[in-house]
Amino acid sequence: MTQSRKLLWYFAIVFILLIIISASLNLIFAGKDFGISKNKVEVIYVQGLMLTGSIPTGLGVATSEEITKSLKDASDDEGVRAIVMRINSPGGSPAAAEEIIAAMKKTKKPIVISMGDIAASAAYYISVPANKIIANPDTITGSIGVIWEFQNRSKFYDKDGTSFYISKSGEFKDMGGDWRGLSDDEKRYADQIIAESYARFVTEVARDRNLSLGKVKDLADGRVYTGAKAKELGLVDDFGSLDDAIDNAAALGGIEGKPEVIYANKPSLAQLLFGGEKQTSQFTGYYNESPYGRLLSIS
Repeated sequence: MTQSRKLLWYFAIVFILLIIISASLNLIFAGKDFGISKNKVEVIYVQGLMLTGSIPTGLGVATSEEITKSLKDASDDEGVRAIVMRINSPGGSPAAAEEIIAAMKKTKKPIVISMGDIAASAAYYISVPANKIIANPDTITGSIGVIWEFQNRSKFYDKDGTSFYISKSGEFKDMGGDWRGLSDDEKRYADQIIAESYARFVTEVARDRNLSLGKVKDLADGRVYTGAKAKELGLVDDFGSLDDAIDNAAALGGIEGKPEVIYANKPSLAQLLFGGEKQTSQFTGYYNESPYGRLLSIS
């Protein structure tokens, strides 16, 4: 090969490398070209009982860790202009709802709620900070309230011949043990905790839905509402499907034309096969079998 041909090959290789480097820098810093869209709407699913904890996503459980991570990732992604949270949940723990709400409020992108079959109690709780709530006329929602469940199995234990000796450091240390009922003082204390959690719930609804606290308290007796009734009461904004929610989110995000839709945590085939009740129960036993009862934003 002649010297001139070698130089030609050398310059060609350098030119190609410069193109690759330039393209890489564009991908990293601009993201404008090469098919990378900046007109994305991200859909985040909230499906099942809402709990905190490191629980594999599967049928029947929606963990605040996964949902808050999805919200943060969508917030950090420059290509995502708006977020849709697709909710099918009867509620769950107040702590899980509070973690999700905190993540929503840190997100500077518009959020639209798309309610499916049910978005009640804690699932309604996480809906109210959104920019817009869209439901179906027959969606079950509302159920604004808190419940703390205790079991008294003392008669069963008496019949079974089981007896207990409880050594405790304080009067309330075994409160909620199913070997006995609650004392009057424990009942009053439980009611105080419920009232405290309930106050946070109704205050959030009143503030974010621009309703008076008095009106929210009138609605917040634990009853559920259809989507149609909820719209009449000011608890939701409009009717529509998931596609309608995506269109609304795109408009709020300033997207012109058809948005690119991405799905953050859509259940995979493996989750559908292996995330059933039996497999999931081993991770939720700490909650469902708690010796202190179950504090739920479900009524």
